[in-house]
Amino acid sequence: MTKLYPDAAAAFAGLLHDNLTLAAGGFGLCGIPENLIAAVRASKVKGLTIVGNNAGVDGFGMGLLLENRQVRKVLASYVGENREFERQVLAGELELELCPQGTLAERLRAGGAGIPGFYTRTALGTRLAEGKETKVFNDREYVLETGIQADIAIVKAWKGDAAGNLVYRKTARNFNPVIATCGKVCVAEVEELVAIGALDPDQIHTPGIYVDRIIQGTGYEKRIEFRTVQGAAASKKESPIRLLMARRAARELRDGYSVNLGIGIPTLVANFIPAGMRVTLQSENGLLGIGPFPADDAVDPDLVNAGKQTITAIPGSAFFSSADSFAMIRGGHIDLSILGALEVTDRGDIANWMVPGKMVKGPGGAMDLVAGVKRIVAVTEHCSKDGRPKIVQACTLPVTGRGVVNLIITDLGVFEVKPGGGLRLTEVHPGVTVEEIRAKTGAPFELALSA
Repeated sequence: MTKLYPDAAAAFAGLLHDNLTLAAGGFGLCGIPENLIAAVRASKVKGLTIVGNNAGVDGFGMGLLLENRQVRKVLASYVGENREFERQVLAGELELELCPQGTLAERLRAGGAGIPGFYTRTALGTRLAEGKETKVFNDREYVLETGIQADIAIVKAWKGDAAGNLVYRKTARNFNPVIATCGKVCVAEVEELVAIGALDPDQIHTPGIYVDRIIQGTGYEKRIEFRTVQGAAASKKESPIRLLMARRAARELRDGYSVNLGIGIPTLVANFIPAGMRVTLQSENGLLGIGPFPADDAVDPDLVNAGKQTITAIPGSAFFSSADSFAMIRGGHIDLSILGALEVTDRGDIANWMVPGKMVKGPGGAMDLVAGVKRIVAVTEHCSKDGRPKIVQACTLPVTGRGVVNLIITDLGVFEVKPGGGLRLTEVHPGVTVEEIRAKTGAPFELALSA
């Protein structure tokens, strides 16, 4: 029997039905199986459970299935900027199971490898671990997570052959290799279909044993966003106080460090890597790069982190799957992570993934980062838009991690989180007084100001 089919509709013949579980590769808009998603939409099957890092955006990717009301449940790590997705969740029209990004990648990998479950530190002590079994290993507590198997897995690759061997391109690899393994049936689409034997066996990312059906895709939009600088968004991004915070966070870098930068202000830190310092920046969607980086207005770290932009290789860089990315993080190979925050406590608890009833963005990779990275720096405005302190004694929002933050940088000053709890104010930004900071901070602190 041949694995090769003429188009997406033919490749799905006899496979699609209501209420199935469908896992789809991609990260944001990068590496998504556009032709196969369109065919699922055209089939009008309903009651789907869709599994993947996220569910596309409004009007594109897996977002098409949400708009067409074909989805009953989503299992993902990130809602992102998909307004219809968020609306359906908040309105109770859609069941949502959020899973930390690294845990999701490992659950998919485990499901494809015949492993029913595994233990991880990620999400321990958070809402996402409630009701799950825990176990102690070497005096540390871990959460049991289960492997994921889908009825159908759909993936997109750069090149493939009729035997089903696949090669992905740069960060478009992301979740595709693990999702290719987790389905009872895997259907792949490729940009370029080559003859069997044309691919170097040593360069194949997904062996053909995992792929049951394959098509050559057509008409790719590759709707990957590039940086635009205009209006209020640009002025906010480049405001002096944001740059000041990023510059101060860059002082936490050390020569030889491997560093992960979160979305928002933390991404600006890459602009302030000291001259002569060698820093390896790790992006969760599968990229290691050596900084400092050459200036390039076409590259926006926010979009790269969100999976909306790919970048070309730079000397010393490496590409890999999302499973490998989070193995680096969980395995303690990242020295420093700089993250945004909605709230931080004087014990180092951090909340940064949802506001119940108002905003659901998902944990993304943050829960993995705070559980596996050696040092965590939180960078945030000192107060929320309504004037409430973001530095508090207890989080009112669902936590991302407990006792994990080592340093807090705000638009007013810098705090150390002392071992065992408690804050020490070490720096005050120009034009700010200690009295102002005390009035706007929801937790006590001691003074240890630097000159």
